Amino acid sequence: MSIEIKVPAVGESITSGILSVWHKKDGESVTSGEVLFTLETDKVSTEINAPESGVLKTLVEEGEEVKIDQVVAQIDESAAAPKKKAATKEEPAKETPAKPKAAKAETPKPEKPVATPSKIVSPDDPRTTRKKLSPLRRKIASQLVTAQHTAAILTTFNECDMSTVMNLRKSMQEQFTKKHGVKLGFMSFFIKSVVDALKACPVINSRMDGDAVIENHYYDIGVAVGTERGLIVPVVRDCDKKSFADIEKDLVGYAEKARQGKIGLDDLQHGVFTVSNGGIYGSLLSTPILNPPQSGILGMHKIQERPVAEKGQVVVRPMMYLALSYDHRVVDGKEAVTFLVRVKDCLENPARLLLGA
Repeated sequence: MSIEIKVPAVGESITSGILSVWHKKDGESVTSGEVLFTLETDKVSTEINAPESGVLKTLVEEGEEVKIDQVVAQIDESAAAPKKKAATKEEPAKETPAKPKAAKAETPKPEKPVATPSKIVSPDDPRTTRKKLSPLRRKIASQLVTAQHTAAILTTFNECDMSTVMNLRKSMQEQFTKKHGVKLGFMSFFIKSVVDALKACPVINSRMDGDAVIENHYYDIGVAVGTERGLIVPVVRDCDKKSFADIEKDLVGYAEKARQGKIGLDDLQHGVFTVSNGGIYGSLLSTPILNPPQSGILGMHKIQERPVAEKGQVVVRPMMYLALSYDHRVVDGKEAVTFLVRVKDCLENPARLLLGA
């Protein structure tokens, strides 16, 4: 008996994807629960498991686009895996000698056409590699272009002294890790500072919807994460109600799911604001692009010791640039600057995050 393997539904708005990898090849035995193939869509990557044991017969090639509910393979429960045949030496087929053609019957080979300037580099040029964009990469490209075309994006900058946060982390790290089982990172401070600033400037926690503005009253913060497949933005839910430890645990969980390629569609939806930490890659300053339909995104950067003026003296401090990109259709410059100054104050005086000051 053969069982049909169909492409499962992985989200309401997803109608197709790319069958990127067969983890089991045609003719191989599979066991129930084993991963058969990976389906990549414009949002997530999903591993599809075998429902039963048997011998696999694949019906589509790797890299093909497949529709939801399309049959891509069969599993024969009654068949055994075919044994490899011993190699046998076959006698070469005897060839009938071709009769020599008369000299006059031979036609000259056509000359190779000279390449025009626009076709100097051909698709099979050994100096280049042509790769089809993955669904996720296409979605990222589309989202970024949409953001640029539909929003009036403006970026404002500030900088903050990270001395207090760094000293706090250093003094509390061992105790925090022992109690909660996770390290105290910078991102929980960033997220908590953003929540505080969103409460102070609620217009940034909103989005355009036609000719109306929808203001959000919850604090689900997206965290931009670079993966091998591209940029994804998993969302940490209800950050206003969570402790630093809760946020760090959520981030660790998302990091593990990203490594395993198991980030789900629900993990990426309905964020109200995004934090992007390019500092982990060494970025000193950047202008982040909005994650539609959100109205704001905060870029954090490399912490670098720099000379700064303090009480009339030049001192060296671990400084970090902050960059807030926002939709100027919704947010005015005054509100954007107020938001960024609030984030700066929270990071330079993290006690206010604990005391709610």
